[in-house]
Amino acid sequence: MGAIWSEKPAPPAVHQPRSLQEAWELKTILGEGAVYVSGGTLLRTQWEAGTAPLPQQMIDLRNIAGMGEIGLAEDYLTIGSLVSLSQCRGNLDLREIAPAVQEAVRNIAAPAVRNLATLGGNISSGYGDILPALLVYDAEVASFDGKFLSVQPVEAWLKRRWSGEKPAAELLAGIRFPSAGHEHGEQSKLEIFRKVGRRDAFTASLVTIAVAASLDAASRSLSGVRIAAGGGTGRPQRLPAAEALLEGAVYSDSLMAAVYEAVESSFDTYSDPFSTEAYKRKTAGNLIVSELWKGLNAGGGE
Repeated sequence: MGAIWSEKPAPPAVHQPRSLQEAWELKTILGEGAVYVSGGTLLRTQWEAGTAPLPQQMIDLRNIAGMGEIGLAEDYLTIGSLVSLSQCRGNLDLREIAPAVQEAVRNIAAPAVRNLATLGGNISSGYGDILPALLVYDAEVASFDGKFLSVQPVEAWLKRRWSGEKPAAELLAGIRFPSAGHEHGEQSKLEIFRKVGRRDAFTASLVTIAVAASLDAASRSLSGVRIAAGGGTGRPQRLPAAEALLEGAVYSDSLMAAVYEAVESSFDTYSDPFSTEAYKRKTAGNLIVSELWKGLNAGGGE
């Protein structure tokens, strides 16, 4: 009786460019069979689950100088795309400027994975859990297109990514946040990130929400309201209808009911084997309203 052999796929070739230009040229030449990689945690999860093929070529970005650094200047906090999620979690400047982003990082995977996984890897998929939090801080993406390193709002980058307009070889170099400090006096900050998954911890998300706003504690009214939602492999998005209801409004139970309805009716999500589109919409609405209620009734959490 003959033996039955299972042929294993050949391991991918690994390229190690030393500049953005060299990485972009490699991707342009090698085409669809090549992928950018740094920590590789998402890619490995995908090909082990059979949702993506083992790539033929890997373009390892870890030797490119400057992409693994965090820098604070007068106007911006800049985080390179090769900075690990563990580094983001421990950075005091990020905690001060965008605490909801740091909370999003804390809720991604287990510590061993966060030590390898990078900020750029989570974002470049177009649906990472960090993206809703980035949207509420008006964060910007720095990307290289083979000629120029350009900066654009995360919301505009996401639109290009989801519409297919973003060139395949374009390379995410980093993220930057306006570094203006929190307002003082009568204004405090309401900054929220929450995630619902199929289990309590270290699980893929079904729904993620983020909120950022300035709170007038005396009147319990909000300004500068930013609300976003995403989850799973769905498109992270701002929720302008809910934002408009809250902007300048004074808290009331009827206002919260209207916000819930706005979220449930406008959140563009999808059904999967674990939950329906309707469930995700209701969950997003409940999360946002419950967190707003807690924040507004606790004076912004101070």
